[in-house]
Order: sequence, then structure tokens, then C-alpha cells
Amino acid sequence: MSWLYEPNNSFDLDEDDVRIRPNPKGSKPRTKRRPNFDDAPLGMVTEVHLARYQVLMENGQTVTATLAKELRRQGCVTCDQVRLDGVVTAEKGTLARIVKIEPRSSELTRSSDESDSADQTIVANADQLVIVMAAANPEPRPRLVDRYLVAAFNAGLKPILVMTKCDLADPGDFLKAFEGFDLRIFKHSSENPKLEQLITWLEGHKSVFVGHSGVGKTSLINLLAPNYERATGSVNEVTGKGKHTSSSAKAIPAAGGWIIDTPGVRTFGLAGINSQGILKGFADLAEGAKSCPRDCSHLESAPDCELDAQLQRGELSAQRLDSFRRLVGAISSVD
Repeated sequence: MSWLYEPNNSFDLDEDDVRIRPNPKGSKPRTKRRPNFDDAPLGMVTEVHLARYQVLMENGQTVTATLAKELRRQGCVTCDQVRLDGVVTAEKGTLARIVKIEPRSSELTRSSDESDSADQTIVANADQLVIVMAAANPEPRPRLVDRYLVAAFNAGLKPILVMTKCDLADPGDFLKAFEGFDLRIFKHSSENPKLEQLITWLEGHKSVFVGHSGVGKTSLINLLAPNYERATGSVNEVTGKGKHTSSSAKAIPAAGGWIIDTPGVRTFGLAGINSQGILKGFADLAEGAKSCPRDCSHLESAPDCELDAQLQRGELSAQRLDSFRRLVGAISSVD
């Protein structure tokens, strides 16, 4: 039997005999247009935990949400203003979707250390940074406070320094190192917890509380927000180090504003921040620094630094200049 092709045999086919498989995706071209979520329900992220976001809606309900795939690279943090799609209810078992993150007014960021170029945003849209430091047990760390101040000034946050455990030691000598800064200072004692002045400073603000473990940060927040209870840790008598009692930033309504409780950290990397970022907190120096040579470090060893010339002419405070230069030096220091 031969299978050779013959023009007039039964294997001849014409175009009517050919079946074309239809396009399963349809004939319409794909569009680049995306839905507009500008009018979607608005809320504020109050906590992030295991890729789930607790969002307080404008109607007072708290909704659990996940982050839309196209926003995962951008990331979403506590106090972000977000818009939701899907099932936007507080009913158990429902899950909404964050489809838009509104522009941020501020970002508090840190890196694990100076060798880590990747910044981690901790909180968005805050306007105050409350630095909690113990007068004793554990001993206060001035260089860590310097780093917190750098982060605050760079982000445009108003800094407040709270000294706890003042019943154990007098923090006076420690506080002298910060006399040149634009910094509010509050002394707290567990034996006499008068918090009225601190509450006045917190009212109407979103205040991020930071401090390394063991300084009494969570105990202080529990006093300011009686309806909020997060476990407190103890301090190791040998090492003087405390246990971490929180693992994620959480926004709490308290003191007529918002308190953002953050995990305790022993280091606060400042990768990506330079002297220009620190100048944001020193308006009295920033104007003169505009006349400095390009790429001036503004340190005491910097040649032709205009800040030195202004100091000699009596146009700025020596204490303020020294404070600024100490923070610039803190950028490259190691705890």
C-alpha cells in the first residue's frame, strides 16, 4: 500500500475542510486601563501582622484586609491611609483588599545597621517621635538617643525625650548632653506617675514611641492607654538587657491622639541619611549651610565650612552647632 501524495486522490483538502481553533482569550485586545479607586472606602492601618492588615474605617469599624498584589513592592505600614475593595465589613471570616495607599506626610525609617542599604519603613504619617530612655537599669545610651534624633529630624518629626525610672537615678548629667537640641524632655517616676504634661504634648498628634527593650516603654503606654494592655518585660540583672515584648507597630487611640507602640530595638541604623537630612531639624543652621562648598560635610574638620565663619561672627549658637555636628558624626558611628 502506497502513501505517496497524488494530487487527485482522497487526501486532497481545501480551505473549507480546515478547522481553526477559536482564541480562548477572545478577540478583544488587552487594555492597560485599571480601575479607579479614588472613591473607595478609606481607613487607617492600625496594625500589620503576618501579611494581614487591621484597618480602622471612617465608620469606626475595624476591617481585616490583605494587600493587593500590585502594591506589595511598595509596601504598607502602620498609620498608612488606605482605600479598600471587596467585603469591607467587620464580620468574622471576611477579608477586604487594600487597593490604594494614599500619599504619606512622613515616613519613619531605619536599617538594621550602616552596612544595610535597605531602609525599613516603620510608621507612616506620624508627626512626633517619643524617645523613651531609662535613667537606670538599663543605663541610658546617649548615642542611641542621637540616632533617634537623626531619624526624627530627617523625617520631619518633633522629638520628645521621656526619661523613665527617675526614682532609681537622677538623669540630670545625662540630659546635659542634649541642652542644645530643640527637644522636649519629660521625667517619669513609677512611684509618682504624673503624666498631665506629657498627655498635653500628645494630644492631637500621632506619636511614635521608640526605645530599646527594658526601658519601660510598654509600661508607660499602658498608663497612657488604660484600655490597651501589652505584656511588659523584665530586665536581666546580669546583662542589663530587657526582653522584647512587642513584635509589630500598633496604633492605639490614647491621650487625645494616637500612640504608636513599636518593637524594642537595641540598634537603629541610619543608612541613607546624610547631613542634609539632619539639617531639617536645625532651621537656624540650614540657611547658613547653603553657602558652604558643594558636598561639605559640615564637620569641624571640613574646609571652608560657612558654619564656622558664622560661629566666629557670633551669628549662631556654639551649643547648637556642636549638637548638629554630634548627630552628623553619629551617622557613621557604630553602637
